[in-house]
Amino acid sequence: MPPPALRIDPAAPEPLFSQVQRQVKEAVAAGRLAPGARLPSVRELAQSLAINPNTVVRAYEALERDGVIVRRHGAGCFISTRPVTLAEGERRRRLREIARRAATEAFHLGFGPDEIDEALAAELARLKFPGGD
Repeated sequence: MPPPALRIDPAAPEPLFSQVQRQVKEAVAAGRLAPGARLPSVRELAQSLAINPNTVVRAYEALERDGVIVRRHGAGCFISTRPVTLAEGERRRRLREIARRAATEAFHLGFGPDEIDEALAAELARLKFPGGD
């Protein structure tokens, strides 16, 4: 499966490397990038997005640290086929932090609990969980 097109917004407050990182994670979660899929080289992606190659390197390094991709010397970067190896306690701590940030941001945008639950349910519905349809 070819990698999905990534798009960045230079005017967005989110750093460019973070936009690349987030979009790759979203593509994996949505099933648009399968385990083992090859990502574009640093040079290829930098050219296609018209950004500095160091920005792509930073995104790929973060994705590798998170266990989303693996680098194979001389072959490139690939979506990891290994499951996350974090301890259960650390996984749960990170989940709580993610939920806290999302709830706080939604609160400051003026949304209530029901609207936040509905938005989260919609996002969960579009993901491809292992063992699911």
